[in-house]
Amino acid sequence: MRKIFTFITLIGLLIVSCGSSEKPESKTVSAEPKNKQQPARPDNAVKAPDFTLATTQGDIVKMSDLSGKVVLVNFWGTWCGPCRAEIPDFVKLYDKHHDKGLEIVGITLTSGSPKKIQSFMDQWNMNYTVLTDIKGNETQVVTTVFGKATGGPIVGIPTTFLIDRNGYIVKRYLGPRSEEIFYNDLKPYL
Repeated sequence: MRKIFTFITLIGLLIVSCGSSEKPESKTVSAEPKNKQQPARPDNAVKAPDFTLATTQGDIVKMSDLSGKVVLVNFWGTWCGPCRAEIPDFVKLYDKHHDKGLEIVGITLTSGSPKKIQSFMDQWNMNYTVLTDIKGNETQVVTTVFGKATGGPIVGIPTTFLIDRNGYIVKRYLGPRSEEIFYNDLKPYL
């Protein structure tokens, strides 16, 4: 039954996002800043859900480990053309702003084995953290949790969340964005 559900979910993701001709959506979510250096959050901001996932080398990463950082969490797949279009811009953003506290976390969906994902990362010179959304026999666990936390499922990829230094999701993007758009939105939080 789980395999059927996973298959149906994957087909839905392909139909809704990758190859979709709909205009990309950007949604601001957010309350008063906890610290004066941070801009005000939207009233409906929610804490980013904590999670634990592994890198392609098996290292464990927790969302809570990134506390105090500005984080872009990007749900993507190696097979998704719009996702691939964003990768060079994420590489540039990470190079330019990591020393100011920016972390980028790419969470892959159904992209194959860790070895296959690592090969893809090497080919694309990906310099930021990439995790696989697999826990035991279950897939897309974190994808589901992020969708529930933000009031709606992740219906397409790429989907990216901007998280402030206090751990609040302040923006959600459906569809690919450029380095310039991401930077303009995250700049006040750096």
